[in-house]
Amino acid sequence: MKKTTLYFVFIGLLSMGTSCTDVYVEEVYYPKVAEAAFVEDYDLWYVDYHQTQGQDAIPYMKLAFTLSFDRGALFANNNISEIGYIGNGYGIQVGSYSWAGDTLVTNHELDGIDSYEIKQISQNEIEMYHPATRTSYYLIGYGVDEFDYDKLFYENIEYLLQDYEIWTKIFRSNHGRFNEFDNENFLKFTPEFDATFYASKSLFGTNIDFINWNYSGAYEVFDVEGFENLKILTLSYDSHDTETFELVVINDSIVELFHIDSETTYRFEGSYFIQYLKDGSKKKTKRDSRERTKIKRKIYNKIS
Repeated sequence: MKKTTLYFVFIGLLSMGTSCTDVYVEEVYYPKVAEAAFVEDYDLWYVDYHQTQGQDAIPYMKLAFTLSFDRGALFANNNISEIGYIGNGYGIQVGSYSWAGDTLVTNHELDGIDSYEIKQISQNEIEMYHPATRTSYYLIGYGVDEFDYDKLFYENIEYLLQDYEIWTKIFRSNHGRFNEFDNENFLKFTPEFDATFYASKSLFGTNIDFINWNYSGAYEVFDVEGFENLKILTLSYDSHDTETFELVVINDSIVELFHIDSETTYRFEGSYFIQYLKDGSKKKTKRDSRERTKIKRKIYNKIS
């Protein structure tokens, strides 16, 4: 994969009468404006949405986890699950793009035309600056074979949980004390109020249309200091009870929950994948559209 040229400036100072040479290396220089070839040479641009600065008024930028620029076609992944499969990894086509000098012009099928100044800020990072709203989006470039799935999953775990209609319990460890959560066989996470969950004691094998959602509440994900691939998930029930778990992503459809109080390990598998479209609505219905918000997580310091 083509990378932009890096410029190093070496200054050698040779002192008269000595054989020693002192070498100083200046900071790496990146061109202020990224060329079209540089942007198009990366298969996927991860939208590091939590770093966004400004008014943030571009709807499709609030939906996309990745963008791709391929010979005039603009693609986006609006889901985390199945990100390596939909559109051969590029996602769905959401519009087109062109270059006007140093300006990237996108024409989104729903949101219309927007213009961006593209600045290279590192070897594989760009800033997409939208002058009309004074908004800066920051993107990290990858090839499809080197994409950092862990970064995507753990930085946006709330949205991974929302990518399926239901999560079914598929495993309970023999180790661990009995607790009420043993009886909850299904979970559901929705964009309602940003983070709403439902839990059910319905029997395994119950048709999704007949699952009785016995409980509901709010869920929250915490970072764990010193751990990039571990999160804390709390389920705060409307009954005022709270269950706390260590959360690990096994793959894009299976998560592992370690119940801290009882020391019981569970695994849940996502079913009925929800594909979010160009406007953030579900593929089969216009209900429950979603858009990303900037997540500033609290730090959870105590681990059992």
